[in-house]
Amino acid sequence: MTEPLFLLDPSHDDVPVNSDELNTGWTITLPDAVRRHAIQAMRLTDGDALQLSDGQGLCIHAVLTDARNGMVRVERVGRQPQPVTRLTLIQALAKTGHDEQAIDMATQIGVDTVIPWQANRSIAKWKAGRTDRKWNQVLQAATEQSRRVWTPTLGECVSSKQITAICRRACVHGDLVIVLHQDANATWQTIEDRIAQLAERCLEDGKPRDISVVVGPEGGISEEEVAEFTQAGAYSVVLGSNILRASTAGPVALSLLSRSLGRFA
Repeated sequence: MTEPLFLLDPSHDDVPVNSDELNTGWTITLPDAVRRHAIQAMRLTDGDALQLSDGQGLCIHAVLTDARNGMVRVERVGRQPQPVTRLTLIQALAKTGHDEQAIDMATQIGVDTVIPWQANRSIAKWKAGRTDRKWNQVLQAATEQSRRVWTPTLGECVSSKQITAICRRACVHGDLVIVLHQDANATWQTIEDRIAQLAERCLEDGKPRDISVVVGPEGGISEEEVAEFTQAGAYSVVLGSNILRASTAGPVALSLLSRSLGRFA
């Protein structure tokens, strides 16, 4: 069975996870929140293996030595680099939790950045200090569930005008923006060559590049928004003949991208 993973917050948890001197054989005490999750909820006992991460690439493999006091022994320490070709989901706010379902699945698939979008047809509204906290909780829970050592970055909520700016910057920096739209004429197959070319350039020069997927709300992306995005350099494509929910369109596209980029090899 895969070792369960628990996230630590170095800015609040009194655990030296960022120390360069963290070595095999060290004994560290789990933070209270991790201890409750690992021991009380998951029923881990002495001798059980687990992983600890700061969500920024650090991975600590440890063994529980004193469950009562939350003590673990460090077995090995590693750090995983971020992918050179990064995946971003620009997810429109959607009602009844469909947007949260989308970012949950996207995290499990391997998205690197999540950007909330207040689309023209979004019924749900972004509430700073409340919605962002809820989205961060979703991202962190999905990170632990999928055993990831990189928690997706949550960007600020953007407007349609700001997405147009993102599309323009993508053209300058060699990135790619894909808009999922049910009335698009181009299919996913038409952009697979562009995806392969971008990934190849990343490998050749080592320069990180982004592939962003734009997903609309329940009512879809308006024609005006699609026109603005494509005029700014984005590619509008349709995912098959079935109309997908706001909660599933992004994860489906990210799965196809992950397959093309070799993440699912």
